This record gives sequence, C-alpha cells and structure tokens, in this order.
Amino acid sequence: MAGSVNKAIIVGHLGRDPEVKSFANGGRLANLSVATSETWRDKTTGERKERTEWHRVVIFNEALVAVAEKFLRKGSKVYIEGQIETRKYEKDGRETYTTEVVLRPFRGELQLLEKSDNGPPSGSPDDYSRSDPPRTSTLNRPTGQEMDDEIPF
Repeated sequence: MAGSVNKAIIVGHLGRDPEVKSFANGGRLANLSVATSETWRDKTTGERKERTEWHRVVIFNEALVAVAEKFLRKGSKVYIEGQIETRKYEKDGRETYTTEVVLRPFRGELQLLEKSDNGPPSGSPDDYSRSDPPRTSTLNRPTGQEMDDEIPF
C-alpha cells in the first residue's frame, strides 16, 4: 500500500481560453482556469442556490498542451486528472502562495467532454477517430415499479 496519494480529478468548464507560454529551452505550458459548480435548493426558502469554485490548472505535458491550444476554448467542458501542488513566489516584495492542479509530462490526463466546432469528438484526446456515442448499460436498472419513493437516509 502506498504511503500517500496526491490526485485531483476535476470535471468542469473553462472560464477563459487556455493561456500557452513558451520557455527559452523550447518547452511549453498551458494555464487553464476551470470552474466547478454545485446547485441545491435551500430547505427553508426553497430558493435555488449555486456555488462555483475556480481551479488553476497547469499543463506541462507537451502533447496535452498542443491539445489544449488547438481544441479548448472558453466554456469547453473538460475532465482533468492531476496532482495538487502549492508553489511560492514573490509579488510586490511579499511571499505569495498559489495552489494548482498540475499535469506533468508523465502524469495527468485531459479529456474533452463535448464536441466543439474545432475539436475532436468527445472522449480521450488520443482517440480522434472515435465517432460513435458512448454506450450505457441497462443491466440491473430498476423499473419504475421497483423504485421506492422514500429516500433511505
């Protein structure tokens, strides 16, 4: 058993177009801003509430940077799997910390979850030829008669 695990999974929408930067050595990175939202009804007022959390994502994997640059745009729905990292830098003479989800060259995953006008079909970015919709299993699904109206918790 591993001593610890550092893994973040995010499914959300891009808040802006990816920002791609180049290094002097020829390497590149992509910065993403991904929003995840949850909604609920307030028990006392019945009013619909929503909370949005913003996540900074940095991609160091060259192949994924190319996919992000070519296919991702503001509003794109994505699946991201990476590691949480906190880094320190100096801003205006003060130490500042930022926490990001990082996709390293040999770790991390990026999947486009919607087909865009300029993008591949939904699914893995490595599988551009896939055009059939994902299949869902109907086994063991209860029919309307088998479902209980009361929630057990």
